[in-house]
Amino acid sequence: MAALAVAGVASAQSSVTLFGVVDASISSYSSTSRDLNASNSFYRNQGSVKVSRTVLGNSGYNSSRLGFRGTEDLGGGLAASFWLEAPITNDDGATGVSTFARRSTVSLSGGFGEVRLGRDYTPTFWNDTVFDPFGTNGVGTNLISTANNSIGNQSYVRASNSIGYFLPPNLGGFYGQVMYAFSEQTKYDQGTYTPNKPDNSRTGRYIGGRFGYANGPLDIALGYGNSTVGDQYYAGITDAVKTFNLGASYDFGPVKLFGEYSRTKESRDYEITPIVGALSDTDLTGYLLGVTVPVGAGLIRASYSAGKADENLPFVSNRRDPKANKLALGYVHNLSKRTALYATVARVSNKNGAALTVGGPAFYNAGTSVFTPKTSTGYDFGIRHAF
Repeated sequence: MAALAVAGVASAQSSVTLFGVVDASISSYSSTSRDLNASNSFYRNQGSVKVSRTVLGNSGYNSSRLGFRGTEDLGGGLAASFWLEAPITNDDGATGVSTFARRSTVSLSGGFGEVRLGRDYTPTFWNDTVFDPFGTNGVGTNLISTANNSIGNQSYVRASNSIGYFLPPNLGGFYGQVMYAFSEQTKYDQGTYTPNKPDNSRTGRYIGGRFGYANGPLDIALGYGNSTVGDQYYAGITDAVKTFNLGASYDFGPVKLFGEYSRTKESRDYEITPIVGALSDTDLTGYLLGVTVPVGAGLIRASYSAGKADENLPFVSNRRDPKANKLALGYVHNLSKRTALYATVARVSNKNGAALTVGGPAFYNAGTSVFTPKTSTGYDFGIRHAF
């Protein structure tokens, strides 16, 4: 009786919601590498090698998840909220509510906006997913997101140990956020006592922001982020990934158009730049053009994305920059507000050594640079239920 009384008081003061998405798909991936060397008296061209995989997967349309969120009205326009969201792999049941790695935050909001603490999406990732007709899910995911995921930036999608501030929603369509994530590394005074180990001084820090305007059919936003991805204290070097992107969408009614431009720089900052052997910056430049077309109870989705890596290698004039492009086409049929069937097909074309795929296994390479990555093709056929 006492427990029931306490529960009754708690429910009167706040609201708690259980929510989630269960998304399952039959997905197939195939990637082909080719031997581009010409046959002659001393060498026989080895043709091509295709690696493929067919799976029962998840998250082809929306990411599968299970979450709890709640809000308590503190009075005077002030509210406290929490959000705990776990990734789930419903295809094999191996991943459940063992971690809230998708989002785990507590926040305080009011007329001043919202202050949010915990693990959350980074500001720069929002542009990559909001302005992608495929929402960075499944084989249709744009190449901007694929390339950024491939460079080992753990804070590309989400940042842990973060403090975020969001502007209030009553600014006439203007919105924005800033985020700072702590590295949580141990500092030593005097610095000579710092252990001589890599990535234990500054790695893990993130700082970024996103500001935009949404009114009627128009939505446009600008984002910037700086992630510290590596450091060596005694060598005086810090590795960072800096991202700038600009995205927009406009809903004409019969069609909705999407677009994004993104530039990411992998750089190494030196306390004392060496005369020889300094690591060159790598610039990843990409863009996306997309469209969605409502058709009755369904939605046609299509996008074209492309990316190029400029390695800025000194004294190298005949090397062509790796680049790739991707075409994706899909259809979603809504059986209800919560349940949908979907199909997506996509193809990536790589040039000059780029090796981006639609998912699944990596390109085959015998380790002797004989085979060059060329094309990657995939499809998703699935069902999504949200609750």
